[in-house]
Amino acid sequence: MDFTPSPRTLELQESMWELMREHVLPAEATWAQYLREHGPHEHPPVMAELKEQARRRDLWNLFLPEWSGVSNLEYAPIAEISGWSPVIGPEAINCQAPDTGNMETLHHFGTPEQKQRWLEPLKEGTIRSAYAMTEPDAASSDATNIQTVIRREGDEYVINGRKWWITGVADTRCEIFIVMGKTDPDAATHRQQSMVLVARDTPGLTIERHLPLFGYQDQHGHSEIVFHDVRVPVDNLLGQEGDGFMIAQARLGPGRIHHAMRAIGMAERALALMVDRAKSRVAFGSRLADQGVVQEHIANSRIEIDQARLQVLHCAWMIDTVGAKDARFEISAIKVIAPQVACAVIDRAIEIFGAGGVSDDFPLAYFYAWARALRIVDGPDAVHRRTIARGELKRTPPFVG
Repeated sequence: MDFTPSPRTLELQESMWELMREHVLPAEATWAQYLREHGPHEHPPVMAELKEQARRRDLWNLFLPEWSGVSNLEYAPIAEISGWSPVIGPEAINCQAPDTGNMETLHHFGTPEQKQRWLEPLKEGTIRSAYAMTEPDAASSDATNIQTVIRREGDEYVINGRKWWITGVADTRCEIFIVMGKTDPDAATHRQQSMVLVARDTPGLTIERHLPLFGYQDQHGHSEIVFHDVRVPVDNLLGQEGDGFMIAQARLGPGRIHHAMRAIGMAERALALMVDRAKSRVAFGSRLADQGVVQEHIANSRIEIDQARLQVLHCAWMIDTVGAKDARFEISAIKVIAPQVACAVIDRAIEIFGAGGVSDDFPLAYFYAWARALRIVDGPDAVHRRTIARGELKRTPPFVG
């Protein structure tokens, strides 16, 4: 395998850094001020300017190779750079969760009519979307536990159930939900579930509340929603009845590696802040950078970030060469290690910043909250470790003894 960046990748990286330095990172203060003044879930106008800048640089919809011609391996450093500003950066280039996964799902499983109505505006970045799978009363890391009922009545599906931690709902631009529920509880375990498209304004769909993430309310929100006799046409079905579990697995694989790529970016920014603070802060008569324990924090952070990045790149290469299904063990591995490394590096940076590190004066506190949440998002660490262990237990080593 060869991880040497192609000329196009180097060009895209330079363009992405230009966008980040000149527009995205300076916009963070403007973004935060707008949300303070207008409410946490409003849409700051500066995003439209950032998207225009991204389009000018051809930094748009790079996450899907079929559209961009950019492989997963080539996309990895772009996603990492966007992770330096994990809320604004990905959306500026239309590569934000959950829309990327939803676009990929519609691309692979949507009908021509579904693609025209929902995929095209998502690709243009004019609307947003949500993926409604997780439920409060079911261990949703096992998607077969989903209890939401999708019952067919003539030419309609009737949906009843409760979902939570549904990302994107608080943003009023979120116009379409992909909803997973059971259409046939008597079918084989992995054929009981289906996915249907539900428009935001469909009667019976109620947004109960927007859940905080370690006390933070994200602009796009993570929400609890209720479906009470929600009716949609049978034409809103994605794929065939019983395809829900299969679609979920197809959707989550690439999404997990994208999260890992951005987590590396968060860790890199935390390390950069750590180094800058260590060189400028004086305690006990010398710079923090001269303290052995601080040097150890910096060294361990560099080692761990580089190790995690190599694992992410290897996983991206695997997806490009053998597909996400055959790279499932590698995907689980990077889903565990990248957020874990990000948490460790950000925690060290917080220690070096002291009280400032847990304030909103610096991005570290929010970074830590989001990095820790990533260890649950798209499957908790324990589930992915189980996947890795099961794969390892099936291997035949070249020698034992």
